[in-house]
Amino acid sequence: MPLKSTSLALIAAVLLMTSGCGFKLQRSYSIPASLEQLHLSSTDKYSELSRLVADRLRVNRISLIDADEKQPTLRLISDTLERSTLSLYPTGNVAEYELIYHVHFSVTFYQQDPQEFDVEIRRDYQDDPRTALAKSREMELLVKEMRIQAADNIIQTLSSIEAN
Repeated sequence: MPLKSTSLALIAAVLLMTSGCGFKLQRSYSIPASLEQLHLSSTDKYSELSRLVADRLRVNRISLIDADEKQPTLRLISDTLERSTLSLYPTGNVAEYELIYHVHFSVTFYQQDPQEFDVEIRRDYQDDPRTALAKSREMELLVKEMRIQAADNIIQTLSSIEAN
């Protein structure tokens, strides 16, 4: 009996400490009530980023609605992928790139100015000219992973804003 109550008390203490420190499961966000219904606007509504953000919104129980001026709007303004050189081989060929994925978006509430945000994801990318085919596939996977992380960051940003 004492062992059972001791283990129960220990489990309760661990649960209280993890909830008290702000621990949350990954991708578990509490979206404000003012954003329970949202219009998603994008320059390319069929882009992979738009699809990923829409999926993340649905998972977080946000209803996507048609444009309505009284409802909040999440607008994906732009997303760009840049590549810069990090290092070179002694022959002068590029050995390593840095991929930078930048997303600019805004959230607009009824009769308020848009709140604008930026998300920037960076990844290093090794470039070996002897494995060109494998490297193009690796780059595709990196870009896809960067888009997924950007969509998660957008949802995380939504969980931290409120209507004024």
